[in-house]
Amino acid sequence: MENNNRQPFDNERNHRSTAARQGNEQPQEMSNTIKDPDEWTTGNEQMTGAQRSYLKTLSDEAGEELNDDLSKAEASKKIDELQQKTGRGQSS
Repeated sequence: MENNNRQPFDNERNHRSTAARQGNEQPQEMSNTIKDPDEWTTGNEQMTGAQRSYLKTLSDEAGEELNDDLSKAEASKKIDELQQKTGRGQSS
């Protein structure tokens, strides 16, 4: 059965762990729930459809062109970059 509680981008990234949703997140330097995209075992695979969709939204908002040839790891890094640029995904 598919888990429909995943974020709209690469689930291996695990931006918001169960602990984070419950308010029990450890400081990032102590947490092992967030993994550097360069260390993903599937990081070289083509980005997911969810990543492509979210990147399209972010790219449009940032006034940038979407690169369709990104790997999962590259897409994750680009999502982080565009979230910073657009203010999306930032804590209030």
